Amino acid sequence: MMPDGLPRCDWAWSDPLSLRYHDEEWGVPVTEDRRLFEFLVLEGAQAGLSWRTVLAKRDAYRKAFFGFDIDRVAQFIPADVDRLLNNPDLIRNRAKLASAVHNAQCAVELAATNRSLREHLWDLAGNASLINRWERASDVPSQTARSLAMSRDLKRRGFQFVGPTICYAFMQATGMVQDHLVGCFRHAALSPSKGSEALQWSVEKFQGQTEVP
Repeated sequence: MMPDGLPRCDWAWSDPLSLRYHDEEWGVPVTEDRRLFEFLVLEGAQAGLSWRTVLAKRDAYRKAFFGFDIDRVAQFIPADVDRLLNNPDLIRNRAKLASAVHNAQCAVELAATNRSLREHLWDLAGNASLINRWERASDVPSQTARSLAMSRDLKRRGFQFVGPTICYAFMQATGMVQDHLVGCFRHAALSPSKGSEALQWSVEKFQGQTEVP
């Protein structure tokens, strides 16, 4: 329980930036292409780092990638990647920065097939916000069969930095799965009412699997 009397997931306590992100964004379904692309870029940037580090640099990423305009980022050339690499406000990893440009190009190719990023990613997620009921942070998996399936599909389409763990973090962030702990006030706020069984899904049955059913 925090000073305001609201129970939250353990990680929300770390600092004001994380608290605000937890309360206002994490787990809220995202259906706009630019914001989905933003989370793809940021989750890829997080690999090997803390999410707090990424949050602190988020505004700089938004500025550097023109508000995550997919078409505009897809037109970046190697010189643009060099420019990004020299930006001290970004995570200066060439592979991660180059992957953002490459993934924008993959998203443009997807759009050429009359499939928006939103349509494709939410199809991979089952077109529903899947509600879990974890009681402890240690219960929450780092990847699932669905994130494995998403990873395989995106890799097949050329996307980079989309391993199953990154994909699961992406699904959590964009509300494709609901992983607020049951004791957190946000769980009830973002969960369907009783009887909406079609939206309920437990990761438990997929734990330990290595193959997508």
